[in-house]
Amino acid sequence: MKTIRLTMAQALVRAIIAQKTEIDGTIRPFFPGIWAIFGHGNVAGLGEALQEKRDALPTYRGHNEQGMAFAATAFSKAVRRRQVMAVTSSIGPGALNMVTAAGVAHVNRIPLLLLPGDVFANRIPDPVLQQIEDFGDGTISANDAFRPVSRYFDRIARPEQLIPAFQQAMRVLTDPADCGPVTLALCQDTQAEAFDYPESFFAERIHRLRRIAPDQQELEEAAALLRAAKNPLVIAGGGVLYSGAEAELAAFCAARGIPLGETQAGRSSVATSHPMNMGGIGVSGSSAANAMAEDADLVIAIGTRLQDFTTGSWGLFRNADARILALNVQPFDVAKHASVPLVADARTSLAALDAKLGAWKADAAWTAKAERERRAWLEMSARYQDAPAASQTGLPTDAQVIGAVQRATRPTDTVVCAAGGLPAELQKHWRAEQPGGYHMEYGFSCMGYELAGALGVKMATPEREVVVMLGDGSFLMLNAEIATSVMLGRKLIIVLLDNHGYGCINRLQNHTGGAPFNNLWQDCKQEIFPEIDFVQIARGLGARAEKVATVEELTKAVTRARSADRTSVILIDTDPKPTTEDGGAWWDVAVPEVSTREPVREARSTYERLRGMQRLAN
Repeated sequence: MKTIRLTMAQALVRAIIAQKTEIDGTIRPFFPGIWAIFGHGNVAGLGEALQEKRDALPTYRGHNEQGMAFAATAFSKAVRRRQVMAVTSSIGPGALNMVTAAGVAHVNRIPLLLLPGDVFANRIPDPVLQQIEDFGDGTISANDAFRPVSRYFDRIARPEQLIPAFQQAMRVLTDPADCGPVTLALCQDTQAEAFDYPESFFAERIHRLRRIAPDQQELEEAAALLRAAKNPLVIAGGGVLYSGAEAELAAFCAARGIPLGETQAGRSSVATSHPMNMGGIGVSGSSAANAMAEDADLVIAIGTRLQDFTTGSWGLFRNADARILALNVQPFDVAKHASVPLVADARTSLAALDAKLGAWKADAAWTAKAERERRAWLEMSARYQDAPAASQTGLPTDAQVIGAVQRATRPTDTVVCAAGGLPAELQKHWRAEQPGGYHMEYGFSCMGYELAGALGVKMATPEREVVVMLGDGSFLMLNAEIATSVMLGRKLIIVLLDNHGYGCINRLQNHTGGAPFNNLWQDCKQEIFPEIDFVQIARGLGARAEKVATVEELTKAVTRARSADRTSVILIDTDPKPTTEDGGAWWDVAVPEVSTREPVREARSTYERLRGMQRLAN
């Protein structure tokens, strides 16, 4: 056996470079780059190894470890999990900054390779700078915080341990069912230790998407369910996009007359202009999708984990006889709520299922109802997005801002968003015509994802204009990667809505009977009302920036930003209170049973009534 003597860090870098992926017949690096902030714990070992191979494995420097990991997560999502970026940090605070991002990747089932520095394996200099000490367990370090948010976790304390650990890491990162974040905690002395690695460890390996074929018995049962259904409804989740099944799904629904609703992760899997697309479904869904969901007798859940925002906390499906057919590569997801399972790849199984149906179609009256509901939703959406009427004296609403932005965009653009009130308005109103045109992080609903995530999307799809929409709260949480976008020449169009606080949670607080408290600036404990100059902040980070006063000016500003040479930030003040009343479904947010406030007692009464509509496993 031929060997080569390398440090563990050098071996890791070479193994990373050796991994390839096949995308549409083209062989590309599986790891197109690594994000790094060097410090105590990774600069001497891994840093030296990355510098040596910087031409084969580009190293990108961010400004916040969490932001780097957000960008890497968004990148992988944008390329449909076919490629993965790695992220490395120092030990201690640098490592812990990535834990939130690991949670985002874990919840959203996105592959991500995290390489935090760790303590000394030999423990001789303990405690080292930035080391977390457990008084009862000498094996614990800060990196153990990654365990619950990693699909695979390993600590490399000897150089030879890298071989089996990396093989397991690649297994997880390339598995459609189990993929998610992998953490390899790298003890800093081990990074620098040498070992005679077999040359075969660095042989090129080409990874291809595994397509799980359906079990024939499950397929027959699924087809029988469909043939017996009169009012079926498809819920398209992110798995449709990851499988590349959007064309098959669009054709299936059109031929069979089946309406479909999209989850936040599944938006853009089918064009908004598709005659059976009812728009977003669930708590923040459209009136069309939710109206169809209430009466459906069969819910075909494709590539979705059926979280509460999708199911209206399991109160959305009102037909007592409704069944759920769960088509998913992950058995964990098909076991929910007594679903009939079809464990398979979406594209493969849609074709197989279609072949079993013969001339079957959904009931004609059901398809006609879907067409009526769709027309009503689109007409309503257009009204909400119209420019403010002359009689409107207040600030523009989120929906009006969305309309203004949409009028300046093209079908090839991608809109990016995450937490707050904007995801609800975007799910109701944004019209995505191409796959990947709608990029929402709403599994973890993580504030701060937006700007770093948009950078990752732009790196994945440089040919597209990437428009990121976010509120002042998210902007203040994490805006440093604006400077990274300028540094890397990855232009973003950033539309910043300033409603002077956390408007979404303020509305939820009011909805559950609570008094306005600690969300909007005006309701917080304060000595001085902060007048934040977001334009100056953005310019200070290297971006172009301007403030507009009206939605008409906003449309023009977005148009100007399209031809700009670097990232642009466009600020507009908005009203924190109005939202789209049409559409949407109940969300189970527990209201106190006992309160001195009458609005809370009234909200509790409503809550108890609606909770009685929740679907239980049967």
